[in-house]
Amino acid sequence: MGYTRKENRTVNVSEWKQTIGQMVRENMQTAEAERYYNIKVSIPRAQTLLKQLALFVRHRRDCWAYASGNCPELSVKKKILEHEYGEVIRDEYSEFGHLDLVIRQARAIGLTADDIMNAEPVPTTRATHDAWAWMTREKSWLEAIAALTVTEWQNDDRLLGDLGGGHSSRLAKRWMEDLGLDWEKMPNFRVHRQADEDHSEMFLPFLSKFAIGEKEKIVIQAVQDSLDLVTIYRGGVAEAMEKLL
Repeated sequence: MGYTRKENRTVNVSEWKQTIGQMVRENMQTAEAERYYNIKVSIPRAQTLLKQLALFVRHRRDCWAYASGNCPELSVKKKILEHEYGEVIRDEYSEFGHLDLVIRQARAIGLTADDIMNAEPVPTTRATHDAWAWMTREKSWLEAIAALTVTEWQNDDRLLGDLGGGHSSRLAKRWMEDLGLDWEKMPNFRVHRQADEDHSEMFLPFLSKFAIGEKEKIVIQAVQDSLDLVTIYRGGVAEAMEKLL
């Protein structure tokens, strides 16, 4: 995918939304995505998926901290803190942070809080988490927030509704069909199909303000790199699930 921009041209929020949105839509139509979302789910397979997702959720907290630590802009730091307060402490969706949603959902498939908190990563989960950590710690803060926020765009049903829905909606439909669960038994999926619609656009004004000239190009590359890591992550989880009955 190639993008040609005039030097030092400011890209407005609408243009960033269109550019990133198209990249996410393309990623959600890869063979790896189709494999991941269409695997028939059993209890052992659901447990594997949710354990890896819990590791992903916890790892985001480290990555957002790296992004904030590298960022000199107070307005961006404040927005990151706002984002993370909801994820870690409380928001309108959970009194105990979003990891609690994963733990509550885990109970519906026979897992305990300890099972979630002590989950072991499959090799591709470990590798992609190391890569995201490196990106957010060693690259610029602009690249970091771009790489992190794009993963939340995958939950946006407004963007992905015609493709079957976002990440949480597609997984929830699979769990409903194969496990007979309803939305009340899947609080993590239920919440994130809504919460990440807000998060997906949270940092666009900062990209418009700060990702100017050559910085625009590196931000777009960071988005693509992060989406490529998502593809690898999904492929590894799918492979681990397929080994189970």
